[in-house]
Amino acid sequence: MRVAGRALRTWVRAGPVTAAYLGALVATHVVLAATGTGPAARAWSSTNVDNLRDHPLGALATSPFHLGNSGEITPGTVAIVGVGIGGAMWWLEARRGVATAAAAFAGGHVGATVLTVPLILAAVDGGVYPASVLSAVDVGVSYGAQAAAAAATTLLPRWAGVAGALVVAGWPLLDAEWSRGWPDFTSVGHLVAAGIGFGMGPALRRAARSAGPGPC
Repeated sequence: MRVAGRALRTWVRAGPVTAAYLGALVATHVVLAATGTGPAARAWSSTNVDNLRDHPLGALATSPFHLGNSGEITPGTVAIVGVGIGGAMWWLEARRGVATAAAAFAGGHVGATVLTVPLILAAVDGGVYPASVLSAVDVGVSYGAQAAAAAATTLLPRWAGVAGALVVAGWPLLDAEWSRGWPDFTSVGHLVAAGIGFGMGPALRRAARSAGPGPC
């Protein structure tokens, strides 16, 4: 227990903002579950097209404080939060600072959400997606986590980075639900988020060369 406690303290000191965010995620989940307000909160926070038209800032700001659409903690939720936030976002914060970690997460969360809207509208107009996706519940950390993971791979040694990039870019396609040759909109959003994270690579590598080895 002492070893685990020391490891946890070291982890928190190296990435305090990431640790605080994870704490907020857990606290929000517990409060919503205990009060029975989860479904209503997720419906309001959803970054679907209808909400982005009605209250875009509120939806974008509160969506990443939900663990997922159903309120249940699944193995996929644990993997996304553990690897994307507890691993990749923390690593970016520990090595390159809060601003870099925040830029990767926010860029993926906001950028992928906004950039997928035209695709959703086009797919609905073309009959590929049902009109119900315009108001579907879509909350969580996954776009931000995906971008953070993609950004982190660009700082890995070459072959590790290539392998990591293939995993980051490949899992949305393997997990996708397909309709008339189109993946579902969340899978598209994850691919866009990955592209945003990969796009940070050149700047991150230049900063890494200038700064030298990170603190962790």
